[in-house]
Amino acid sequence: MKPCTSAVAAAIAVLAVALGATACSGDSGSSADKATASSGGWDQPKLPTYTVAKDVKIDSPTLRKARAAGKLVIGAKNDQPYLGFQDADGKRSGFDIEIAKMVAADLGFSPEMIEFKTVDTKNREAAISSGAVDLYIGTYTINDERKKRVGFAGPYYTAGADLLVRKNDRTISGPFSLQGKTVCSVKGSTALREIKKPEYNTTTVETSKYNECVVKLLDEEVDAVTTDDAILMGYAAQRPDKLRVVGSPFTEEPYGVGMNKDDKALREAVSDAIEAHDSNGDHEKAYDATLGLSGSKYGGASTVERY
Repeated sequence: MKPCTSAVAAAIAVLAVALGATACSGDSGSSADKATASSGGWDQPKLPTYTVAKDVKIDSPTLRKARAAGKLVIGAKNDQPYLGFQDADGKRSGFDIEIAKMVAADLGFSPEMIEFKTVDTKNREAAISSGAVDLYIGTYTINDERKKRVGFAGPYYTAGADLLVRKNDRTISGPFSLQGKTVCSVKGSTALREIKKPEYNTTTVETSKYNECVVKLLDEEVDAVTTDDAILMGYAAQRPDKLRVVGSPFTEEPYGVGMNKDDKALREAVSDAIEAHDSNGDHEKAYDATLGLSGSKYGGASTVERY
């Protein structure tokens, strides 16, 4: 496996994306300033297809429940272009959605047997612990604090916290240039916890969804948005004339698949799936056809860490 490089290492492509209304996004502001995702219409890389495994034998209580229900419930985001996005017709797309499909296939579930459920950042641990979702795949950083409540497989990608600013604002060059400024992020995010540290000396605004922060930035209610560079590049690619990513990541965010803390058999099976789809090329193809469209170049899959 090649080490995964941060998405911000690549230059943001000048990418004009058609605008429209999002489903269940909860954003506000004028329609001209709403963040959406669209296919753009050019000759894009093709998404891979995933062979659904037969006669899967994994001693997992989570999978026994899912097989009995005839569906695998996967928590996801719906407001992150190229990662986890839901359009006005309810269609899901993005790199995290493809990771979900390839993992589900190795567990014996076809795309038609996946039920995606939108779960916001602050509610992830509760949704997993309560059994409301079987897996959670949505820019979910693996860390020791979260491991106390949920289990993780992966990582399947490594991002880094960065800053999204208005394109003509050259006063912000990194987190230590935020003194006296206002920064927006999502409740429960690792980036929000980081930027609240006293050394940055900034005022924070908290929202439920990232696109709400983007609207506030466009409306000049805040000076910057902070979260993972992979997420921010999607928003910048939609508005290359108005937004830019600073390009100075200040944390490391390994994305994992969240699940029941005690279901070790499932954790191992998902880790196996991540490694298998890296080896057969699906991981890179899925990346190029989703997150790669934001201008980010594929840097290889992260090394899976088992525990």
